[in-house]
Amino acid sequence: MSLPPEKASELKQIIHQQLVKMDVHGRIREVLAETIREELAPEHQQLSTEDLIKALRQRGIIDDVMKELKFVTDVNEKERASAPKPSTHFVDREPPVLKKTNIDPTRRYLYLQVLGGKAFLEHLQEPEPLPGQICSTFTLCLHFRNQRFRSKPVPCACEPDFHDGFLLEVHKDSLGDGSKMADATTMLSICDPVHMVLIKTDTFGETTLVASYFLEWRSVLAAENGITNVAVELLGVGTESKVSVGVLNIRLEMYPQLNKTLSPEITNTQFALERQKTAEKERLFLVYAKQWWREYLQIRPTHNVRLVKIFAQDENGVNRPVCSYIRPLRAGRLLDTPRQAARFVSVLGYERAPVIGGGGGKQEQWCTLLAFLCRNKGDCEDHANLLCSLLLGFGLEAFVCVGTKAKGVPHTWVMTCGTDGTITFWESLTGHRYIHRPINPDDPPVVEQPKPLYPYRTIGCLFNHQKFFGNCQPSDAVEVCVFDLHDESKWKPMSGEAIKSVCSPGTTSSFPPFPPLCASAIDAAVTSNEVELQLRILVSEHRKDLGLSTVWDDHLSYLLSPALAAYELERTTSISAGNEEFQDAVRRAVPDGHTFKGFPIHFVYRNARRAFATCLRSPFCEEIICCRGDQVRLAVRVRVFTYPESACAVWIMFACKYRSVL
Repeated sequence: MSLPPEKASELKQIIHQQLVKMDVHGRIREVLAETIREELAPEHQQLSTEDLIKALRQRGIIDDVMKELKFVTDVNEKERASAPKPSTHFVDREPPVLKKTNIDPTRRYLYLQVLGGKAFLEHLQEPEPLPGQICSTFTLCLHFRNQRFRSKPVPCACEPDFHDGFLLEVHKDSLGDGSKMADATTMLSICDPVHMVLIKTDTFGETTLVASYFLEWRSVLAAENGITNVAVELLGVGTESKVSVGVLNIRLEMYPQLNKTLSPEITNTQFALERQKTAEKERLFLVYAKQWWREYLQIRPTHNVRLVKIFAQDENGVNRPVCSYIRPLRAGRLLDTPRQAARFVSVLGYERAPVIGGGGGKQEQWCTLLAFLCRNKGDCEDHANLLCSLLLGFGLEAFVCVGTKAKGVPHTWVMTCGTDGTITFWESLTGHRYIHRPINPDDPPVVEQPKPLYPYRTIGCLFNHQKFFGNCQPSDAVEVCVFDLHDESKWKPMSGEAIKSVCSPGTTSSFPPFPPLCASAIDAAVTSNEVELQLRILVSEHRKDLGLSTVWDDHLSYLLSPALAAYELERTTSISAGNEEFQDAVRRAVPDGHTFKGFPIHFVYRNARRAFATCLRSPFCEEIICCRGDQVRLAVRVRVFTYPESACAVWIMFACKYRSVL
């Protein structure tokens, strides 16, 4: 028997209330204390955690508890969505398989509970959602020391009903201490904050970044009983970074409990020392950057109009060195090649930072990686920073370039330097690659010069996590630039030591560590069938409004699949394959005297209605959808290709065949 999700949640709540009512935890403590008093020598007055665990192990209590105590994760949650059963892919409707994770009693955990929110005044007038009604939701995303968590979506309200708990493992990952349980002093030296990002998803599935907050969790080390409650005030992002958007009530608790807590004076002193150290490093870097900039301007007065970007504002309005936005990022098993990484970055949504009011000015906002990934869309700088980090992870020498496109529009893209001196530009918004062959302006007119295919016009600087170069060549036009980065007469470098002091991982800094990428939660086959079914309904309704009947040809629809797979392969690898087989199959499916028309189109979202409206704006596609004639047969095929972070490339192909009547 399988329970629906809401019933299972209700049952869990009842069990939890019953355990609290019976004071089960208190009884365990009593039994434990009694056992220890009986079995340990009387001179052992101060009992360490190791003593307790040893005694529990000897009595077999830990083994018994571990058999009963499981943290349960539902791995089939994504398959609960009501989806029509397609003919080629069956969704198993058996009770979901539960993935069980034991709590390791030799490791230390921070249990972070979000116990509701308040004062989200923007949603003060929000009506109570009716049962089953689709409404806007809040989702809280967390990152702590390579662990990522996501809360259940809750309806947007003035007091959103967050009730989630996250078990964060705290461990020292250096000096061979990874296997030891961290004590209070060790944990005090772990300065990584818990990065919390609040995302709003509207009724159309569009996401908005509401807040980004760094939680200092170590106050719990000085709390009595190892438990503390914190009211976290979330501030807005971008132009609203000084405005409060709401308050979250958070409870922090250490598991197992600390046998010795620290005094508040010690924790406060540690925090003050860290802030002082960070501020001093950032001050010294600012002094150095000012000196570097003065020297750069003295080379040539016109340098002051070049796009040399040393600092950039993040979503909280904090100025950070641009090098801190890059870090080598390995995608594990999620991405196999640099070109696949470029394809993944290109299917993340593009959206310029919002500006309040007109004027056409560009709002500056470089997002932290967690905020960019959780929102699943960002500006060109966010895409370029992520692509550069992934290419560095694949072992390439990669840089982010800052310059302009046509009409002087500021733009960022990625550049890689081959060991043979080949310079390749990567456009992070499209995944396109361009080989750079510089034009020599001193060549005589008879010498044929290469015609640049890339859209970039000027370049002011380039950087990665360790290096920064300002362009000091006579012209900043990309087509005449020579990318010999070792030649200081062409590229003025910044001190690697200065960059390392504020940007290298592990240093006490105010810049967050990078989160790992997450695997996709989208079932490609189910989603493809859902979108295809919705498009069939939309096409039939549209034709009905025009007084036309609709007859679908399922066989022809199926034959369109190889073409869609070939298009995606070509986008990823720049290699075209399988076109001959597709053309041959279509010729066989279309009788003599009949005409075939096909129209492929690509999207990075799964909203069928929005995609259909876009398709109708193309005269070629409208001609197919509104086809009139004798023996008209329509076909549509959808293929969703999934990537990490639930990003996806959606290929749609509309086709028709009809008898030509002259």
